Amino acid sequence: MLYWLLYQRLYPIFRVFRIFRYLTFRCVFASLTALLIAMLIGPFVIRRLREFQIGQYIREEGPQSHKTKSGTPTMGGILICIAVLVPTLLWSDLSNPFVWLAIGSTTAFAAIGFADDYIKVVHKRNLGLTSRQKLMLQFLASFVVAAVLCVMQGKGYYSTRLVVPFLKRFRPDLILGVLHHMHGFYWLSFLPFVLFVMLVITFSSNAVNLTDGLDGLAIGCTIIAAGALTVLTYVSGHVVFSDYLEIPRMPMVGELTVFCGAMVGASIGFLWYNAHPAEVFMGDVGSLALGGAISTVAVLIKQELLLPFIGGVFILEALSVMLQVGSYKLRGGKRIFRMAPLHHHFELSGWSESKVIARFWIMALVFALFALTTLKLR
Repeated sequence: MLYWLLYQRLYPIFRVFRIFRYLTFRCVFASLTALLIAMLIGPFVIRRLREFQIGQYIREEGPQSHKTKSGTPTMGGILICIAVLVPTLLWSDLSNPFVWLAIGSTTAFAAIGFADDYIKVVHKRNLGLTSRQKLMLQFLASFVVAAVLCVMQGKGYYSTRLVVPFLKRFRPDLILGVLHHMHGFYWLSFLPFVLFVMLVITFSSNAVNLTDGLDGLAIGCTIIAAGALTVLTYVSGHVVFSDYLEIPRMPMVGELTVFCGAMVGASIGFLWYNAHPAEVFMGDVGSLALGGAISTVAVLIKQELLLPFIGGVFILEALSVMLQVGSYKLRGGKRIFRMAPLHHHFELSGWSESKVIARFWIMALVFALFALTTLKLR
């Protein structure tokens, strides 16, 4: 809205507003606006959560050191969502469909997380939506994203080809070419692409959710992942950088730089209140929204296969749970880790919570830097 007012309306009259045409400038403003919103309304949100007695339920089988956290306000992800979406609406070009797709996906996953958190609070237990209900809703939200991208592909705004790290010439198309031009089978040809997008977004949103188990862990890793995505979105939409790095140039996705910048600022603001010892937890409303936002942006800029590095810690946390459950079922109750997700394993191995958090942040930074180096290693 401010972009429309200051640049599209006032720029022809006051030439000084020309600066608002630049993505880098608006990205910085969006990030600072998000940080300011999170810092200013944070105390109010925390106070209201306490008044409504929206406290965290600590599972019995969790580490004993976490028992003291019981009752800490949760659902702080509402603060994150406000701090991300408001600056995006203010500083981005709202005529860009990619911006609305990112906003829609974030809102949809936030709504799923809100429903899950709300049920937990009402029933005073560590069970909100059932696993099946949550997965079905996540698949539905990601299906809508995939369906919209199929329509955009038909209009030439998007490509269903994969960008494979290290292999600049190998770009397989996820469309079934044989069916694509057959009468009556056009939409069926998109099935591999749709399934791929659904799996990527759903898995990523749950991965962030599983990482949110220690004070500041998930939000700190989100800052790093969102920072990497900010760089990737900018170069993907920049004619010079995209040609130099030999990545697909997608001029319209450059506007997502503003969205990613807002996500960085909002995450830093939330970390102020979520740092150990946490005053508020993000809850599923925050973790699912952030996971959905990160993975949706990766899909939009054609960097889906870089997600394991952009959000490396998230992936490790999710894989540790999958391995633990698989081992328990297939090996007669034997476990690989002391406890899953992975951060609990290191806690029970003697690491303090602060040490686990700091070292996982370092791992996240290394993963993200590696993801950025792959841009040239092609």
